[in-house]
Amino acid sequence: MTRVEPVEIIEDGLVMRQWRATDADAVHRACQDPDIQRWTTVPRPYRHEHARSFVADRARQWEHGTAAPFAVCDAATGELLGACGLNTIDRHHELSEIGYWTAPWARGQGVAVRAVRAVARWSFDELKLRRLLWGAQVGNHASRLVALRSGFRIEGRLRAADPAGAAHEWFGTLLPGDVPAPGEAGPAGPGTLDARRAVVFGRPQPTLFATAGPQELSLRPMEERDLDAIVTTCQDPDTLRWTTVPENYTRPDAEDFLRFVRGTWASGTSANFVIADATDRYAGSVNLRLSPTDPLLADVGFMTAPHARGRGYQPAGLAALCAWGFTALGLARIEWRANVGNVASRRAAEKAGFAMEGTARGALNHRGVRIDAWVGALLAQDLS
Repeated sequence: MTRVEPVEIIEDGLVMRQWRATDADAVHRACQDPDIQRWTTVPRPYRHEHARSFVADRARQWEHGTAAPFAVCDAATGELLGACGLNTIDRHHELSEIGYWTAPWARGQGVAVRAVRAVARWSFDELKLRRLLWGAQVGNHASRLVALRSGFRIEGRLRAADPAGAAHEWFGTLLPGDVPAPGEAGPAGPGTLDARRAVVFGRPQPTLFATAGPQELSLRPMEERDLDAIVTTCQDPDTLRWTTVPENYTRPDAEDFLRFVRGTWASGTSANFVIADATDRYAGSVNLRLSPTDPLLADVGFMTAPHARGRGYQPAGLAALCAWGFTALGLARIEWRANVGNVASRRAAEKAGFAMEGTARGALNHRGVRIDAWVGALLAQDLS
């Protein structure tokens, strides 16, 4: 194996250097941060001995030539700002995986992006690697955004990537010509859809509010206490007639549904809300599914609990969700589809502002049969 000689990289206001024993106190302080503990494999609780072991181990990795771990510091003051480095350099395939974290006191300054770009450039120019890999647990939108801004192409998702659990992982690749120049905005910069949605889906799901006549409603994340009501709703004949929920719907089906909606929020592909009445009782569900091919397009789906039908809850919840989709997610068009004949769904969509656009022949697969669908849409300018 070719030895990797220790180097110091100075670029864009940062210095990337070898770890020192004197860094242990700052590492200990940084690793008390909840986000670092959530998204990395640092021990919990994180003690001083863990920090001392961390910096000593990184020094040995340089000695063995198996990796290139850097302490990321402010070039002017020398303050430790984070970590960035190459893990397990594969000389046979000329690749490595990059990892990074930013100390909580240094966030919001582009430290990780500048460091990743600098280390990537060095790995391509000096080590002659031909590819870098990146991976992060699904839901770690901050790491994903850093990767995008550094030029990585997100290739997909690995299922059950963590051998200690069932966590899924995003993965991406970077090639030599992909790295933006120092100071260049690059992809996924501030104000882009990627940046906006990383902020939205990187935080806990919000609670929205609506009114149906005198009734105050909340649109909140689904919880375990809603599952029995979901089972009742999904066993209802009208729900079974007009949707594709499993027949003979049971509590395990509802539990699978809860895991699914939490997973789609983490992945940033869908936003599923419970419509709850003033007593916080489940009155229905409504969801906004982002198109995988058109970043400005989404479609809606919803169902109403039998006891809450005819009260205007669903149109109010649907309108609130769509307004949030246009403002928070930057959507331009939201589509609604329903089986031809589903008058209740159509009325709810029309009351929420959807314009009916016609009938799409054979547009839906309903329990193995292609059927016609009514189609409607709401545009962002419709709410202005």
